[in-house]
Amino acid sequence: MLSEVLLVSAPGKVILHGEHAVVHGKVALAVALNLRTFLRLEPHSNGKVDLSLPNIGIKRAWDVAGLQSLDTSFLEQGDVTTPTPEQVEKLKDVAGLPDDCAVTERLAVLAFLYLYLSICRKQRALPSLDIIVWSELPPGAGLGSSAAYSVCLAAALLTVCEEIPNPLKDGDCVNRWTREDLELINKWAFQGERVIHGNPSGVDNAVSTWGGALRYHQGKISSLKSKQESITSCVPDDAALGRRNGEMKLGSPALQILLTNTKVPRNTRALVAGVRNRLLKFPEIVAPLLTSIDAISLECERVLGEMGEAPAPEQYLVLEELIDMNQHHLNALGVGHASLDQLCQVTRARGLHSKLTGAGGGGCGITLLKPGLEQPEVEATKQALTSCGFDCLETSIGAPGVSIHSATSLDSRVQQALDGL
Repeated sequence: MLSEVLLVSAPGKVILHGEHAVVHGKVALAVALNLRTFLRLEPHSNGKVDLSLPNIGIKRAWDVAGLQSLDTSFLEQGDVTTPTPEQVEKLKDVAGLPDDCAVTERLAVLAFLYLYLSICRKQRALPSLDIIVWSELPPGAGLGSSAAYSVCLAAALLTVCEEIPNPLKDGDCVNRWTREDLELINKWAFQGERVIHGNPSGVDNAVSTWGGALRYHQGKISSLKSKQESITSCVPDDAALGRRNGEMKLGSPALQILLTNTKVPRNTRALVAGVRNRLLKFPEIVAPLLTSIDAISLECERVLGEMGEAPAPEQYLVLEELIDMNQHHLNALGVGHASLDQLCQVTRARGLHSKLTGAGGGGCGITLLKPGLEQPEVEATKQALTSCGFDCLETSIGAPGVSIHSATSLDSRVQQALDGL
């Protein structure tokens, strides 16, 4: 087992196009968001495994000897195991959480224990570890925070247990694993997501693992720039994942955006059901809307695939038109919200184009920032959105996937995150 401190990070995600239509067999485009979750793992010899999640107020510790003595035969043998409801129930006893523990906290702890016990049980003795995970991603906002958490855990635990090698070389500030190692990270992260969400699509953990931009269509995930190159089928039999090493770029450079959180809670399940009901009630109206959203995704995919080092202004004009059309379609599907309308109005008044991202009904929206936009204009827009009661961040999409950072040569961003704990 490795003895050095490990620092790992993984990005969140946004849906660029294809929300709701993807449920009905259409294409969705998912992109890595340059807001990241960070994990610091330090091996020690105090006989405990400590987990701290300051973003959601969790600090838990377990005696390694107690965990070692548990009957973990319920964790089936195999390279990558799929959690069953019965296994998750047994993990609740292991976790020792109070009855009034919030759902978010409970699921985060259960996902950790599942990955820790499953990945580390091949060791002669379960390792004593101190793990702290913190994030730039707001939880529950549809930005893939749980997937980034699972990806960070899987990458760090696999590395410390030497199931995969540490890719950092002398002098590296940051590096990434090989394609094969990323495949294994993604497989295990998918199991962590299953503990948390039950039956996830696999999109969020794939984007967080591979980075860049991915296309999702009827259970298949592929690189945005190569439709034929499969990344993962994300089916329950855990078919082979990954065919590319390193970051999957969204075009060059990455697109700059404003990410706005309206802070309006939404019920994803109810919104999905609402679209389905509207389709059943008005099939000749709603089915063409879904087909049109699919065409928007495909056109966006084409444009992004053609963008080079110096994107042409007309390419951004097309992207803006697609954003506007998709937002109108989503409103017609019934998943808009007054807060999202307000977001679009505020940005439109400044010549910018916005749409919801994710389930809608509140939640988050993205605003495309064209090259050459003066920073005072960006700051004025952010201030206007903040004045509406929203949270607004300037960031980018097309970020690199899960990465490992040098503990002795931290970049300013990781150091800033550590200092903020």
